[in-house]
Formats: sequence, structure tokens, C-alpha cells
Amino acid sequence: MTALPDGWSTRRPTLADVPEILKLAHASDIAAVGEPDFTVDEVREALTGPNTDPAEDCWLALDEHGEIVGWAYPDNPAGGEREFVEVYVWPQRGEPAQQVLLELLLQRVAERARKFGHDPITVRAGAIPTEQRWIAVLTGNGFEFLKQNARMAMSLDGVSSVAPEPSAGVTVRPVDADDEDELRRFHATIEEAFRDTDHRATDYPTWRERVAAESSVSYDEWFVGEVDGEWAGVLQSSDSGMDDGEGWVKFLAVLRPYRKQGVGAALLRRAFATYAGKGRTKAGLGVDLDNPTEAARLYRAVGMTPQYAANIYQRTLAAAG
Repeated sequence: MTALPDGWSTRRPTLADVPEILKLAHASDIAAVGEPDFTVDEVREALTGPNTDPAEDCWLALDEHGEIVGWAYPDNPAGGEREFVEVYVWPQRGEPAQQVLLELLLQRVAERARKFGHDPITVRAGAIPTEQRWIAVLTGNGFEFLKQNARMAMSLDGVSSVAPEPSAGVTVRPVDADDEDELRRFHATIEEAFRDTDHRATDYPTWRERVAAESSVSYDEWFVGEVDGEWAGVLQSSDSGMDDGEGWVKFLAVLRPYRKQGVGAALLRRAFATYAGKGRTKAGLGVDLDNPTEAARLYRAVGMTPQYAANIYQRTLAAAG
């Protein structure tokens, strides 16, 4: 194991650390992309989401003054064949912790792979292209560049709270959150629509657990799109950006037979109108630039623009033991 600088240490995080972790994440975000891109709810979810135990899976790095300068955690909510590992450090002064935190995570991922029954397991990590030191740490540990994702956004200034009329035959309505069968169909639509992409499959109980773990859920921002009365697609929003005045599109999924009929655009415009009606100032989402459905083209067509890109790196890892 690589040694930390003299006087530095690691320990497990607790929920009492959330405010300091958020400061760290914001400092890292600002250095990488120019603005904070993490919320307090996302910190809590990272520490307590499905298949994540902060006492076993997560670490903090502390400098010689006992201040938090690094944070590491894995993400594999469904216990699947692919883990995503995250390492955040305080810009510059926390960089000596990157290698150590990554080593700890990889060791833990190997143990989790055995627990989940996968050998080998695929491990992914992200980096903003300007984060050259972190990229060097990743590639030095066997990670190779895979693809890019983009963070897209648009201003809601001037957007009406009444969505424009969709294409002929297309209708959009809120999901009935009290109807368990409808929620199951909503989830199944996401899984089916993303089957031809790099999406990590998630079963219904895990999906519901992740939703339940959020501090608030605005089901009036979740929509079902139909074509001539037939279920065609869904849009799931998240309250994660609410504190920053942002409406966040977590999933936009259109079933293959109904693509290129205006369903995706109608769902997005309905979501934007709803966000605007609540006083949100912007809308955002993340997109896989290798998505074969060319989703980025749709997002540009409705007025969204890329804010920054993130590289995705990947390696395989043998299960422990």
C-alpha cells in the first residue's frame, strides 16, 4: 500500500461528516468544471445508497491537521458486474491522497466482487480531461480510456409554465405515483429503452430503494409519454439540483418503436415547463456521448448545450480470494 505523507491518515466517514465532505466536493467541482456540481443529498446518497456501507466501503483522507482532504466511495447499487469508483480530493493539497484512496477502493471492490459473485468485475472511474494528475493515477493503476459523458444544461429564462403542444398523436401526463403497477411499468420502460446502451441495469426493488433514499421526490415532475394512447416513454426527474434552482432530468427513456416521433422532445418540454412553473432557473442532465440513440442531438434540439465533458476509464479486476 502506498504511504500517505507524514501525519496524514484515513478513516471511515459518518453522516456527521456530510457538511465537510460537501465542502470538499464543491472545491473539487469548482477546480475541475468552474462551479459546484454536488449537493448535500448526493453526498448522503453516496454514503448510504444500496450496497454501500460507509463503515465498510468508504474512506476519508485527513491531513496532518486532521482536516478532510479526500473522500472515496464505490457505487454498485444492484450488485452488478460493474462498479464505479469515485475519489474526490481537495485541489492540490489533497492530491497526495489520490493513489492511497484508489488502492483502498480497488481492494474493497475485489472483496465486493466476491460477495456479489462476479469474477472478474469491471471497474470504472471518471475524470475531467483537465485533471491530468488524477488521470495519471488511473492509468497507472491499469485503467484505460473508454468514452466521454457530457453534462448538459439550459436556462429556463423565458420558458413558459405551459408546455408547447407536442407532435400529433403524442400526449404527456404525470405518472400516477400511487399506482404500483404503473411505477413498475415506468421502471421497466427505463430498462427496456436503455437495453441497447451502456446503461447499468437495475432491478425494480433497487430502483425503488434509491428513490426512497432521496430526501424528497417530486412525482409531479415524472412523466409518461404516449403515442395514440399507447405507452411510449418516460421521464424521471430528481430533486438533487433543487437547492441550486435546477430541474434535473435523471432518465429520459423512449421505447424503440416510438423513437423519432417527438416523444422525447415532448417529455423534455413538459419537464422544462414544470420546472419553470416552480421558479427553477435552469434544467440539466447527463448524457453518454456514445449513446447509439444519439440522445445528445435531441438535447441540443430542445435548447440544451454541453457544459463540460468527463472521460470514463475502465479496467477489470479479479475478485478477492
